[in-house]
Amino acid sequence: MYWPYGHWLFSGSDCRHGLTFLLKDSMHRSFGYHTRSEPRGGLAVPLFISEIAPAKYRGGLNVCFQMLITIGILIANVVNYFTSNIHPYGWRISLGGAGFPAIFLGLGSLLIVETPTSLIERGKREEGLRALKTTRGVDDVEKEYDEIVRATEIAKKVKHPFRNLIMKRSSWPQLFCGTILQVFQQFTGINVIMFYAPVLFQTMGLGGDASLLSAVITGSINAVSTLVAVFGVDKFGRRKLLIQAAVQMLISQVFVGVILARHLKITNAIPMPFAYLTVFLICVFVMGFAWSWGPLGWLIPSEIFPLETRPAGFFFAVSTNMICTFIIAQAFLTMLCQMRSGIFFFFAVWIVVMGSFAVFLLPETKGVPIDEMNDRVWKKHWFWRRFFRNEDEEQAKC
Repeated sequence: MYWPYGHWLFSGSDCRHGLTFLLKDSMHRSFGYHTRSEPRGGLAVPLFISEIAPAKYRGGLNVCFQMLITIGILIANVVNYFTSNIHPYGWRISLGGAGFPAIFLGLGSLLIVETPTSLIERGKREEGLRALKTTRGVDDVEKEYDEIVRATEIAKKVKHPFRNLIMKRSSWPQLFCGTILQVFQQFTGINVIMFYAPVLFQTMGLGGDASLLSAVITGSINAVSTLVAVFGVDKFGRRKLLIQAAVQMLISQVFVGVILARHLKITNAIPMPFAYLTVFLICVFVMGFAWSWGPLGWLIPSEIFPLETRPAGFFFAVSTNMICTFIIAQAFLTMLCQMRSGIFFFFAVWIVVMGSFAVFLLPETKGVPIDEMNDRVWKKHWFWRRFFRNEDEEQAKC
């Protein structure tokens, strides 16, 4: 329900004013309006980074966003572990401590600069050119500047981005890929493991404190493994990381499912060696997710949409992510009770589907400037190019 709110804010007059936008978000977070702030700064960050980063470093810089999220998850798990034994107000320390990151977020927002695209789009071309030179560190930016100007001129002609996103045939490939990636990200089962890790570990008989410690361990692996994506996404490409990780996660899910199915069926308990093996396999799963479907699920949708539909398309994709997160969070405990070990095979099937999607339908976007994405990526893809035929014919007639 917050997607229209986020889209309206991001498409408004101050939508790309980094300082104003993120200061408002940090104020929301400091006063506890985390849900309200979610469609704002948190979801605007990938778009902001995609616009301001050079094409050859865009992937790594954007993944840093996800890496810092994983560090935040790790810190939260550590705080929960140490405050769990502080009675009776340990939970207040854990909950109230969330206000401090919002303070740092607000102070850090003072250092935010305008993106060149934002300035040019609002008619401040001289300032946009200076900002582009500043962010690139060189004066020879005329070619990129001309591309941005051309893209902003096209974007200005689009009065209704959401309608254009739905009705224009050439927007469907980006909309489908951006949206389905968000669905796949949630149906890897990662939130099941990260959010309900204590439940899983307690079920295996590791005890309350041990389960919290296991959550710290998986959180640490999540944060460290994301570094692989930071340095590898612009070297190996998006598709290779997604495909490799799909295989890794599939093997982990299947083996965990087999272990649980065998031992829970016979003794309704898991021997300690197999319990620790299950924890190890879960860590292998988290590693694969952390350098692939986790960060790239945010990176790819933020870079594939053209300027005229980018905010609408990205927020549509992210709203799908939130809906899937809600569905998984609400259904998981019931599924765990009813399916038991079968829940891991359920997510394994989804991993097969998403791996196949990455192999056959997802184009590679490594090193391609955002403003050239249609011409260099989508129009040359074996499947998606058919959606651009009418557009090319119309341009040829003109």
